[in-house]
Amino acid sequence: MGFTVRLPVTPEPAEILHDDEPEDYQGEGEEGAEGVESAPIELRLSVDAGGERLDKVLSKLLPQYSRSRLQQWIEDGHVSLDGQPARAKTTVLGDETVLVHPQPAAEDKAFTPEAMDLPVVHEDEAILVLNKPAGLVVHPAAGNWSGTLLNGLLHHLPALAGVPRAGIVHRLDKDTSGLMVVAKTLEAHTDLVRQLQARSVKREYLALVWGTPVARGRIESAIGRHARDRLKMAVSESPSAKPALTHFERVATGALDGRAVSLVRCRLETGRTHQIRVHMQSLGFALVGDPLYGKAHLASAFPRQALQACRLGLNHPQSGQACEWSVPLAADFAALLERAGIGLPE
Repeated sequence: MGFTVRLPVTPEPAEILHDDEPEDYQGEGEEGAEGVESAPIELRLSVDAGGERLDKVLSKLLPQYSRSRLQQWIEDGHVSLDGQPARAKTTVLGDETVLVHPQPAAEDKAFTPEAMDLPVVHEDEAILVLNKPAGLVVHPAAGNWSGTLLNGLLHHLPALAGVPRAGIVHRLDKDTSGLMVVAKTLEAHTDLVRQLQARSVKREYLALVWGTPVARGRIESAIGRHARDRLKMAVSESPSAKPALTHFERVATGALDGRAVSLVRCRLETGRTHQIRVHMQSLGFALVGDPLYGKAHLASAFPRQALQACRLGLNHPQSGQACEWSVPLAADFAALLERAGIGLPE
C-alpha cells in the first residue's frame, strides 16, 4: 500500500534542475579559460621595509595577490630574496631584491581541457550520454578545480567551450554513479533545459537503504539548506526551501551485517540537491554508505552512498524522438547487493 508525505511548500518559478549536487555552479562565465603564468615580478625593497617580515612586505607591494597566496608561492619556491630561496618569516633589512614568479591559482585551471576516458553510452551531433563512475566530480568547485567531468568534456570536444557549462545541464553527486546527458550545441542545451523545467525528463535511480520502507510511496517535501549544518540539506518548511517530489518503490529486501536493507527504485520529478538522500532519510531509511545523512556507526558498510542513476529518458533535442537509455549496476553496487542476498534487478 502506498502513501504520500506532504509538507507545505512555497511555489517558485521553473529553474534548471540538478540531480544530487549543489545547485549553484561555480566559475560561471569562465568557460574555456586557462591558467597562464604571469611574467616574473622584480622588486627592490626600500630601506623603510627593514624590520618587517617578507610576506607582510610583499602583501603591501603586491596588493593584487592575497597574503596567503604569496605565502604559498614562497613556500613552493617561487620567490627569491637576493637570488636565494625566500622564507615567509624572514625579516628583511631593506635594499634587497625580490623576484616573484606568479603562479596560476587552482581555480584558474578549472576550465582547462584534460584527457579523460569518458564512459560514453551514446553520442550524436546534439547530445552525449555518459555513465558517470562513482568518485568523479562533475563540475569544478572549491577543492576540485581539476580532474572533473567538465575538464574531460572540454578535451573530448573543444567546441563545448562555447556551450554554457560545457553542455552540462544536470549533475550527479561525486559518489553517485550512473547516467547523465550533456548538450553538444547551444540549441540542444536550450531544449534540454526546457525539458528539465517541464519535468519531462525521466530519471530513475536504484538505492539501497537501511530498513524496510512500505512497498511504494510518494514523498512531496520541500528541501532547503540545513539550519545548523551548511554541508547538508534537509526537508524544510522555510520559505526559501524548494519543492521536491520523489516516487519510490521497494524492489527487494535483504540484510547487511544482521540489519535489514531494501533495494528501492526512485523516480525524480524534481532534481534538488541530494534529493533522494534527503527524502529517504526523512522517512527513516538512510542510504547504505551515505557519509552525510546516514548513521556514523553504519558508514563502513559501503565506501559511498549506494545510489545509481540507472535509467534516463528524454526527447531528442533535434528529432523530438523519445529516447531511453539504461545501464547495469556499477560493479561495487552489484557486489553490495550480493552481500545483502539481493539479486540484480532486471
